[in-house]
Amino acid sequence: MKAYVALALLFTSILTAQNPSADTNKRLETAGAVFDEVMQIADRAVPQKLLDKSECLVIVPGLKKGAFIFGAKYGRGFVSCRAKSGVGWGAPAAIRVEGGSFGLQIGGSETDVIMLVMNNRGVERLMKSKFTMGGDASVAAGPVGRTATAETDAMLTAEILTWSRSRGVFAGVSLQGATLRPDKDVNQEMYGQPWLTQDVVNSGLQGPPSAKVLLDSLNRYSSRKAS
Repeated sequence: MKAYVALALLFTSILTAQNPSADTNKRLETAGAVFDEVMQIADRAVPQKLLDKSECLVIVPGLKKGAFIFGAKYGRGFVSCRAKSGVGWGAPAAIRVEGGSFGLQIGGSETDVIMLVMNNRGVERLMKSKFTMGGDASVAAGPVGRTATAETDAMLTAEILTWSRSRGVFAGVSLQGATLRPDKDVNQEMYGQPWLTQDVVNSGLQGPPSAKVLLDSLNRYSSRKAS
């Protein structure tokens, strides 16, 4: 009976899914383009070994950061996790990144952010309704270069590794203190339900057509999880 109800709800979600807004479609396509562009940077890409070992990947195109005494971060992006079969990537779930800092700082920027979730503990954090990086989940700035290795204790034990691209420069970045939470409004647009991240990841759906660029890019560079 429970299985029947679950299937009925999934079927209903597919039938009632709304078309994503133009903004959501553009953000999905941009997320795929950002990852593809980063992986094509000679000797400065996300290390292949780390990518192959990752469980999930988060891309936030155009994370906005501004500061005048109080610093702030805000961005909307997507997370995709490995398919249960171990081959390919699952439908993207929408997420929000929010955070702040305090200090004598003035300035502003817009940055593309990539995060790798490296282990099951990190995935468990990601599935929560909200978690803080560096608090609820250990986080470290990721190394760059296709053949780079995570030698330091922080990188070996970190649940999440983070990078940013700003003004053409791609490098590891610390997102200590930033929070991630599901963007239920965008998930409603894409799947017809205000789903949490775990709902999307467990749904078995393919995602909207505009997610094809992102999923194709992920599969191009790491279609199968390293054992």
